[in-house]
Amino acid sequence: MSDTASRTTAIYIAAPEGDTGKSTIALGILNRLRAIAPRVGVFRPITRVGEGRDYILELLLAQSTAGLDYDECVGVGYQQLHTDTDTAIATIVDRFHAMADRCDAVLIVGSDYTDVATPSELSVNARIAANLGAPVVLAVGGQGRTPAQIAQSVEVCLAEIAAQHAHTAAVVANRCNPEQLADVAAALAPLAKNSYVLPEEPMLTAPSVAELLEAVDGTMIKGDEALLGREVLGVLVAGMTAEHVLERLSEGMAVITPGDRSDVVLSVMGAHAAEGFPSLSTVILNGGLDLHPSIAALVDGLRLRLPVITTDLGTFETAKTVAGTRGRMTLRSQRKIDTSLELMERHVDVCELVAALSLPIPTVTTPQMFEHELFERARSDRRRIVLPEGDDDRILQAAGRLLRRGVADLTILGEASVVRARATELGLDISAADVIDPVSSPLRDGFAAQYAELRRKKGVTHDQAREIMRDVSYFGTMLVHNGMVDGMVSGARHTTAHTVRPALEIIRTAPGINTVSSIFLMCLADRVLAYGDCAIVPDPTSEQLADIAISSALTAAQFGIDPRVAMLSYSTGSSGAGADVEKVAVATQLVRDRAPEILVEGPIQYDAAVEPTVALTKMPDSPVAGRATVLIFPDLNTGNNTYKAVQRSAGAVAIGPVLQGLNKPVNDLSRGALVTDIVNTVAITAVQAQGELR
Repeated sequence: MSDTASRTTAIYIAAPEGDTGKSTIALGILNRLRAIAPRVGVFRPITRVGEGRDYILELLLAQSTAGLDYDECVGVGYQQLHTDTDTAIATIVDRFHAMADRCDAVLIVGSDYTDVATPSELSVNARIAANLGAPVVLAVGGQGRTPAQIAQSVEVCLAEIAAQHAHTAAVVANRCNPEQLADVAAALAPLAKNSYVLPEEPMLTAPSVAELLEAVDGTMIKGDEALLGREVLGVLVAGMTAEHVLERLSEGMAVITPGDRSDVVLSVMGAHAAEGFPSLSTVILNGGLDLHPSIAALVDGLRLRLPVITTDLGTFETAKTVAGTRGRMTLRSQRKIDTSLELMERHVDVCELVAALSLPIPTVTTPQMFEHELFERARSDRRRIVLPEGDDDRILQAAGRLLRRGVADLTILGEASVVRARATELGLDISAADVIDPVSSPLRDGFAAQYAELRRKKGVTHDQAREIMRDVSYFGTMLVHNGMVDGMVSGARHTTAHTVRPALEIIRTAPGINTVSSIFLMCLADRVLAYGDCAIVPDPTSEQLADIAISSALTAAQFGIDPRVAMLSYSTGSSGAGADVEKVAVATQLVRDRAPEILVEGPIQYDAAVEPTVALTKMPDSPVAGRATVLIFPDLNTGNNTYKAVQRSAGAVAIGPVLQGLNKPVNDLSRGALVTDIVNTVAITAVQAQGELR
């Protein structure tokens, strides 16, 4: 084994055939590797040439953390391997070590382009694994096989891997009959020490509406393009009369019917719009026949978002094409990715599998490592979070991901039928969430009475309070106040003031804290820092700065950051003078007086706070200088611009703002928040709710 291989942990996923679901296994292992190794790469030793970029490699590269380009992560073409195997393997080894030298761990994904079960393809992959010094995770397909047949396939494959002098670290039987998981596990136990069984999951092989649109060479004539990403979970060729079509509809189904079958078209569209009937994924009008103008006008009047596709193919050709279209898990298939990760977390002890590789304990914290730890902490003691903006697709998409990954329990505000219908249209499962409509909720009157009492000195009457409780931000805050939920995340559609004002009026500040402030968790390439305050207090006084520093230290500690607080200024120590410097000096002393357990330094410049070499010159005896983890800016202008500059210039992941100082956690979103931002903010809010540090 080369020096590179000895320094870099590698694991090789191999299969004897296609359609084993290696992508699911690869995602689960990669997700774990990212949590424990700073630089995780992906290598594809064999790729098809001339058929575009390898979508599996692109998917995994998007999840990797080594920062390598696509071309650096491929070995040789499939044809080259079979034309001159020895030369091809030598090239693969060279290319692997060239990229592995820049990684702490590498996930290698072997080929699977044969369409019949045979050890010959596996033999080549095992030989490559042996040459790369990488243990093998063997993936075998269980679809259509009995437990005995699966075990027999594994036995043959294990012998082939051993014959090529490779080591099998684990066996994963994927796509097995859900009713036979225990039997498959029992059959595999004598064959491999680490063996795992995954059930068949229809979502992972279901094509999207967009994939069917392309497969039938169709045109979308009606509907919402945002719904083209929805997975198709069934197909119905509507050749029978309308009433029998209605009997056979199911959730997520694609209905195929000729464009001139007006009775079927109207029945299907009406059923999709009606409560009590399944929500369809698409209607495909085959035969190149347009809807009759009157029928088209009637369909338009229903104002449905359901995608309607036309194709020139006949009924048989359309049905055959649709039935033969297998969904791909690409970097844009977020629901498939989340489903894969959840499957692996539930059925495979990935920690045990990866632990056998003996990765060194990391001394750095990458954004991916921090995110993994954040999710693990949220899952360890699940809390209920309210999302007031159920009318925003991003909120629903985030809710689907959070529920699928088990990060938090959720309450969503909005009209239940509308919220659930839209989620279903988007292909999301939010059935585990509570949906409450503030306008019709029986809680509204009680909340109004409470709010009127809280704001009695401000002259708020019961009638006014009852009207205020129609507002989702106020209603959600009352849920938090009454302990019906543990925290709130809002702001995708509302201003910061709209989110924070109800919290200040109802939840109020924590004991000993008079200032509500915020931090951003800045995930740099090798560490996580806390920046405060970058979002709330424009020009804090010395007393407010001290509040911000104490709250920030407590919040940072809650997220695993050892708080060493730097009170930032344009001057370090006594090197400068002026009102702004004096404000920071006073605030630093207030922190020392009020919270002597907190390590704090100030006034101090940013470079002296974070760079050890500068600290040696400017503050050699400080326990904080050069090692600061919590950086407190003197005003909002400085803090907001600095966090954005670091985010954009250094490529840092900025998570926040995380509000602090309140009695219970409420967090604000940017109105431009991405779905991932919402997911992270909910996880942060859940972790805040686990402790009572704010």
